Amino acid sequence: MTDTGNGKSPAPRGRYLAFLSVAALGVVFGDIGTSPLYALRVCFDAETGIPISRGSVLGVLSLIFWALTLTISIKYLVFILRADNRGEGGILALMALARPGGIPKKTIGLVVLGLFGAALLYGDGIITPAISVMSAVEGLEVSTPFFKSYVVPITVVLLIALFLLQRRGTARVGTLFGPIMAVWFLVIGALGIHGILQEPAVLAGLNPVHAFNFFIEYRLHAFLALGAVFLVETGGEALYADMGHFGKRPIRLAWFVLVLPCLLLNYFGQGAVLLLHPAAEENPFFWLAPSWAVYPLVALATAATIIASQAVISGSFSLTRQAIQLGFSPRMLIKHTSRQEIGQIYVPAVNWALMFATIALVVAFKNSDHLAAAYGVAVTTTMVITTLLFYAVATQRWGWNRWVMGPLCAAFLVVDLAFFGANIIKVEHGGWLPLLIALGIFTLMATWKRGRGILGERMLEESLPMDLFLADVERKPPVRVPGTAVFMTGNPTGVPPALLHNLKHNHILHERVVLLTVVTEEIPHVKTAHRLEVEELGSGIFRFMTHCGFMETPVVPELLSLAQGMGYAFDPMTTTYFLGRETIIPSSKPGMAIWREWLFSYMSRNAQSATTYYHIPVNRVVELGAQVEI
Repeated sequence: MTDTGNGKSPAPRGRYLAFLSVAALGVVFGDIGTSPLYALRVCFDAETGIPISRGSVLGVLSLIFWALTLTISIKYLVFILRADNRGEGGILALMALARPGGIPKKTIGLVVLGLFGAALLYGDGIITPAISVMSAVEGLEVSTPFFKSYVVPITVVLLIALFLLQRRGTARVGTLFGPIMAVWFLVIGALGIHGILQEPAVLAGLNPVHAFNFFIEYRLHAFLALGAVFLVETGGEALYADMGHFGKRPIRLAWFVLVLPCLLLNYFGQGAVLLLHPAAEENPFFWLAPSWAVYPLVALATAATIIASQAVISGSFSLTRQAIQLGFSPRMLIKHTSRQEIGQIYVPAVNWALMFATIALVVAFKNSDHLAAAYGVAVTTTMVITTLLFYAVATQRWGWNRWVMGPLCAAFLVVDLAFFGANIIKVEHGGWLPLLIALGIFTLMATWKRGRGILGERMLEESLPMDLFLADVERKPPVRVPGTAVFMTGNPTGVPPALLHNLKHNHILHERVVLLTVVTEEIPHVKTAHRLEVEELGSGIFRFMTHCGFMETPVVPELLSLAQGMGYAFDPMTTTYFLGRETIIPSSKPGMAIWREWLFSYMSRNAQSATTYYHIPVNRVVELGAQVEI
């Protein structure tokens, strides 16, 4: 596809649209597509206290239908997908879009919401593989109780294999994901039709009156069941987060043509089975299948849940890269697993952290029903935050009428908060886990952002104004040596400390000096024509400002090569890179609490080196250290 000039690609059509829609099945819809494995079962477990009856089954089915319609189909597919940041979605991209170019204090609330929402998504990345894979393996219990004691070990083995394979990337197997998920949706849709044909009266659940009657009859228990009903929406946030991979049209087409119909058919088919066989409440999904098909269905369900887990894990990698580029996370090793697809990356530190945390969840909670309580809290909170950020974007960025958006977003919030309220009461039963994870990650991100800001202020206080430095160089010219010296600096105005230290201790200056600042824009990608700005300061000193999007990894040699078209050629063999390495010293100076200063110091020491992150040739680097009190 060619770029249209406005930062977006033309909408796909024809066969390419169909291809992207099938591919989206394997990435975007894996999480929400595997919810039938456990969602309806949890609605009737012992904790909700809802008995199997005609009224309760039809009431729950009605809630499921309208939840998928109002929240996923209308809120996300119609409205939230409009909030694309140059084609990219996700809560950090939405946060960047919601911050108009004004006074930072006006947007601090949006930043906090966005950061906490992003932190919650890491919790989702831990819980999704655990609950999805375990719920598929639990299908073995339907055929024989013999497998009951082996569910946890089998799940752990599958998860270890899943995370070990991450380093190979999804470049080769990615094309298989869509077709497999297409088969999955067709199979669960067919199973649903089989169940509905046995009890067609179950279709009465489409009438919202049954949902109202359900609340009137069961009251508090119905509210508790609402927390389980929400499980049918898990993965809804992925529809938005993965928009950049495929675009709006393929996601919408796949949802309305295949995913939504098949999901509804399966849920109503499970409802029919419950009406005919109340004993099926132990696992209504696998009761839909004839006995001979249980093992093949378990195999297909396991493949589908692994694909769903793969999507969430990959999303965690992308989220980490966005956080690094936007300044909310220390630099980490990021490996690209595909030469063609920039979005296919592997972050080892995040991968191993997710693996150990996920395995710990499986061992601690032992079955998917217990994990369901922890699952809902994370996703409902994220959905509430997404609604609030969308309102800010629509009214402040797009200028949409507040009198229209206010009631609309209020209606979305009523639904979101109802699900949130039904899930937050599960805090003591496992819901505390994602909140604790999110609080910890939020603290890390906020501390890093604030610490870098304080460090920048301290460095600025000690820096020398450029005009004074240039005047001193002209007045007392130092010895000039051949070659180019590139000094990387985050301060686009002053003199880099590394340059002053080099001149002070070595008493030399290269014949050409480049002060390089890498600026991350709050858009996913920056066009080549806008990547580099060059300012000639005099005395052979130049200031280069390079611009990258938050979905891009800056490669300094490639950025410098852009200067050749502007008349500034670089010889790699005569170019030396000077980097400053600061040792952080916590102190009593105003800034952060002392414990946060120690935390920032620890994070700074363990951050990936600038040499590796910016892909600078290691044999051309000189590091100059300095101690800085914050």
